[in-house]
Amino acid sequence: MTKLSNAKNTIAVVSQHDFDFRKRFGQNFLIDEGVILRALEAAGVNKNDVIFEIGPGIGTLTQYLCEAAYRVAAIEIDRKLIPILEETLKEYDNVRIINQDVLKTDLLELAAEYEAGREDRPSAKHALKIVANLPYYITTPILMGLFRQKVPAQSVTVMVQKEVADRMTAQPGGKDYGSLSIAVQYYSRPRIVEIVPPESFVPRPKVTSAVVTMDLYEEPPVKPVDDNLFIAITRAAFEQRRKTLVNALGSNSSVPYGKDSIREALEKMGLSPSVRGEALSPEEFIRLSDLLKSSESKTE
Repeated sequence: MTKLSNAKNTIAVVSQHDFDFRKRFGQNFLIDEGVILRALEAAGVNKNDVIFEIGPGIGTLTQYLCEAAYRVAAIEIDRKLIPILEETLKEYDNVRIINQDVLKTDLLELAAEYEAGREDRPSAKHALKIVANLPYYITTPILMGLFRQKVPAQSVTVMVQKEVADRMTAQPGGKDYGSLSIAVQYYSRPRIVEIVPPESFVPRPKVTSAVVTMDLYEEPPVKPVDDNLFIAITRAAFEQRRKTLVNALGSNSSVPYGKDSIREALEKMGLSPSVRGEALSPEEFIRLSDLLKSSESKTE
């Protein structure tokens, strides 16, 4: 099997199929074997794992996943890549190519299919893991879709733009800290595995990338009473991040509480009414959400 993890082989396959890179799909194919191997190591991929790969491209990472894992489902939106994937992955009998938009794919149903199809190894303990070189322009919708669907995965390991990786792992008080930081850290324990330069891809992107691994919680350590309210509050807090929380939330139509209620909740938390969203931890946003929710019953 010819590995695609170098520029020469990647360009040869692309040229052979007369494939044009499509900017709207964010297509930058990884050509660095070292990065691939370290990503697989960080994800802990082994022969008991079922892998959902998002955006396999021409199958570079997929080849390594097939060799390391039990089963691989490769979800690719671009139908022009399907014939290429069928060729580059033809020697592997443990891969399934799915020509779908991952944002419209029922991953819970797909996970159930793989759980039901374990008759060949009924006693094996299979873990579901998600691995992806994500299209940078829709990184956040894909991640939020995975989280909100509550896909029963053990971990998510993704290649993303470095500035997004910095936001995912940022702590309260920093310029990178925001609603994405809170969402990722609510659902998982994220860590940056490796910084990846532009020359590790064909074509070269204009930005530096990073591999991030997120170990997903079976259940978040602290859960809000109302998930939707918690999400609305965290988003509103950073839409105008220079505003105080009282003003940012009190003037946002997605948060159904007035400034007095918000100010009162912050005071109960021992926080100044002039505090900004960037100062609150995910747990404090949950506490704020719960206090506001409980204030509803007092006014009924």
